[in-house]
Amino acid sequence: MTKTNVPPFQSFEEKSDKALVAPRLAALREVMAKAGVDGFLVPRADRHRGESVPASEARLGWLTGFTGSAGMALIGRERAALFVDSRYTLQAPTQTDTALVEIVQTDRGGLNALAKDLIPAGGTLAYDPWLHTPGEVRELEQLLKGHANLVPSQNLVDQIWTDRPGAPVSPVEFLGHNRAGRTAQDKIGEIQQVLAAEGAHASVLTLPESICWLFNMRGRDVPNTPFVLGFALVPTDGQPTLYLDPAKITDEIRTSLTGIAAIASSEDLLADLRQLGAEDKAVLIDPASVPQAIATSLKSAGATLIEKRDPVLLPKSRKNAAELAGMREAHRLDGVALAKFLHWFDSNAPEGTLTEIDIVSALEGFRRDEESCVDASFDTISGSGPNGAIVHYRVTNGTNRRLAPGEIMLVDSGAQYLSGTTDITRTMASGPATAEQRDRFTRVLKGMIAISMARFPRGTSGAQIDILARQFLWQDGVTYNHGTGHGVGAFLGVHEGPVGISSRYTTPFEVGNVVSNEPGYYKEGEYGIRIENLITVVESGKFENFLEFETLTLAPIDRRLIAAEMLSAQERAWLDAYHQRVWTEIGPLVSGEVRTWLEEATRAI
Repeated sequence: MTKTNVPPFQSFEEKSDKALVAPRLAALREVMAKAGVDGFLVPRADRHRGESVPASEARLGWLTGFTGSAGMALIGRERAALFVDSRYTLQAPTQTDTALVEIVQTDRGGLNALAKDLIPAGGTLAYDPWLHTPGEVRELEQLLKGHANLVPSQNLVDQIWTDRPGAPVSPVEFLGHNRAGRTAQDKIGEIQQVLAAEGAHASVLTLPESICWLFNMRGRDVPNTPFVLGFALVPTDGQPTLYLDPAKITDEIRTSLTGIAAIASSEDLLADLRQLGAEDKAVLIDPASVPQAIATSLKSAGATLIEKRDPVLLPKSRKNAAELAGMREAHRLDGVALAKFLHWFDSNAPEGTLTEIDIVSALEGFRRDEESCVDASFDTISGSGPNGAIVHYRVTNGTNRRLAPGEIMLVDSGAQYLSGTTDITRTMASGPATAEQRDRFTRVLKGMIAISMARFPRGTSGAQIDILARQFLWQDGVTYNHGTGHGVGAFLGVHEGPVGISSRYTTPFEVGNVVSNEPGYYKEGEYGIRIENLITVVESGKFENFLEFETLTLAPIDRRLIAAEMLSAQERAWLDAYHQRVWTEIGPLVSGEVRTWLEEATRAI
């Protein structure tokens, strides 16, 4: 039975109100004038750099109306701009007041040369040093060099956000060995060896996924991701210190971390960092994730900064046997929910009554039938017809669209099970598809299969194999403007580094990495296609020092959209074997009409 008296994972309220942009910009500009600055930066990120942020940290959305997961606004005295990447060029104009806020496409939502046009020559651009990293600050200084000055400031948005929500305080859960696979002490010891090798006396951790993994704990501080927000200081010798909001510090937490870590208030962090500086310590920080405020505090106190990647990211990405067992279990559970959902979809879509919200709610319901499903891993992308071409579309009560018979439906979704994290995209037919749609779907499928079948030597990165997924679209003069894959955590973030499949992922794959495999094609105003499975890196059983992928996701791919004549014999064999595996593993877990439907959906092509 579906859980009752539990709020839905996803709401469909319109989180943006264009009418509020003008008065909020005006209020911010008044505060800027009093502070004597010519511009202020408002990033999407919080001090922990999470993709999901608590309501109290959603400053960009509150000010501009834009709710995407990446972006930055620069508010000048006269002009304002919202800088977003290619995923959000369609979404951003629908959410903000474009008469007052210019939409600018940039790489990963950073600033570009237009920023200088918003600030007068010799002027000052202020930023909150808790919300920007040393790497970002250096890029901004270089961008503004010779034109304007970049200055740290208190957060000016907070001064006008009078009804700002409070910081989250949620329960903390500690994982047993059957789920974590390694003790916290073992993980801490590994990180301390890395620090010693780098010549560091300590490291400051600020990413919640790193801290949660290191201490084998999870929480509910942000939507969709089981994070505990806090900071950690890991010395090369001795116990780490975990810094939390005092409201979160309970006797249970202290007891659970006895012998593992000391507990302190987050308010004590800067004082402890200054003490490291006073002792002439060398401290490792990640310039891509640590707040500038922490780097400044350490440096001004006399500490030596060693700028390296967060030392937890790489070992965390190498899932151990227990974590992989949990991920496989999560995908079996998700496979059951997907079989029920896809059967439901096929039974109802031809009638022409389903809306995008109906589809999200139905999928959530099937997942929530499983008691260990505790959240969605992100808001479901439910795009019917032309909305499927909006890569990160989020349906609201205002945008909700009915799926007309014959249209293509794109559903990108995931769940957080206690055993692991899932992320899957399926594109489904609701009626006869056109020759062009079948051609494009098959080219996307061929790319997905090419990644799935890839065998590669150790040392290969996602940047090197990304072309395998794109080649069939490129042959017909088309492509897609997003990465082919991202790392995925084990009951952690659905997006994690440092591995993935795109030109920006240069870290070599290692056994135990879990990544998505999701090429796509989007025809603006008409339809979108994406096919996504999660895959994990395993040793090749055929060649020494070679790796390959094992597919984790277990759900049928819509055979009605496949132009079978475009598939090679090898591709057909892979698809048939995949569908046979789905039937073998999921078939015994469903019954009745769902089982009958699944048997047909997984039939050899």
